[in-house]
Amino acid sequence: MTDQASSDIRPDTAGARHSGNRYGRSEQARRAVLTAVDDLLVEVGFAALTIEGIATRAGVAKQTIYRWWPSKVDILLDALGDDLAEHLTPAEHGDLEQDLSAHLAAVAEFLTESDAGAMLRALTGVALHDTAIAERLRTEHLARQRERDRLPLRRAVSRGELPAQLDLDSAVDQLLGPIYYRVLVTGQPVPRAFTEDLVREFLARHRD
Repeated sequence: MTDQASSDIRPDTAGARHSGNRYGRSEQARRAVLTAVDDLLVEVGFAALTIEGIATRAGVAKQTIYRWWPSKVDILLDALGDDLAEHLTPAEHGDLEQDLSAHLAAVAEFLTESDAGAMLRALTGVALHDTAIAERLRTEHLARQRERDRLPLRRAVSRGELPAQLDLDSAVDQLLGPIYYRVLVTGQPVPRAFTEDLVREFLARHRD
């Protein structure tokens, strides 16, 4: 490891030595920054979030952050991508009702209770006023999440639980659209009873 790489995390927070990944980053430092931005966004809000504050919380040099990310929005987008993949990849239970119930409940909890959900809400607000960020948010992260949202439906079609001609995009809108509407527009809570009703109504319309 070079002297520069070993300076990516300050001595008081570094612990054991670590190696860089294929992008030339230290994975330990990268994870520290992404964790810090999650925490600080909730604590101070988007407007007060700064690179300096992130660097201090993560225990890394400010120049290290700028070497990896041009702005705080880039850090937030990077963190969001990791969080979506980790928390909102649907599990397969072998039954459509169980799969949908678990996934919709996970989405509702993610959006309303998690630090990562606060990050998504903040980025959605910023995207309303910045077309470049809106495009990145949609193409880099929300499009990938939409593919994950389709997974329970694709699996059900392959098992014969749903008709092969089902419009998967329309189905995702029917199931998840009301959750996002409550979170981002009305601010109403999204209890488990609400997501269970969505699943039951969907199955009543579409199940063979």
